[in-house]
Amino acid sequence: MPRPIAFIGLAVLLAGAIAAHAGAAEPAKAPPGPATFDAALASRLGADANGMRRYVLVVLKTGPRRMPDGEARKAMFAGHFANMERLTKEGRLVLAGPFVSDPAGWRGLFVLAVEDVEQARRLTESDPVIREGEMVAEYHPWYGSAATMMLPEIHERLTPAR
Repeated sequence: MPRPIAFIGLAVLLAGAIAAHAGAAEPAKAPPGPATFDAALASRLGADANGMRRYVLVVLKTGPRRMPDGEARKAMFAGHFANMERLTKEGRLVLAGPFVSDPAGWRGLFVLAVEDVEQARRLTESDPVIREGEMVAEYHPWYGSAATMMLPEIHERLTPAR
């Protein structure tokens, strides 16, 4: 499909020529320099020598007992969100969210900043959706960037106050 690519390339060149002719072209920016190691940040985030740390990914799947619609179901999910908020404030839950759609029953994902599956299991068992059987949890040890720890802080800055 060379035509769309050529058209896009031509459009980009044309837009650049028009901007330059109008005097609107920005001067070229120098590429960013090498990042400076921040020992205090690495320590705060629990980074090892590679800038990484251990986590446990928790996949929440549809469980054996769906809570019927009504006040009890609303209360269970209110407890689910309150539990996630508590774990986030404790620095344990660094990422959470639902899967958009999955025929295999995948409902959501937690990334927990813990060393092992047993710690993750203890934290997850405190969630009402797990206790009630609405969802079950599957655990996967993960070694990822310590920068993942900053997601709650960044997310908070992206969400208007409620």
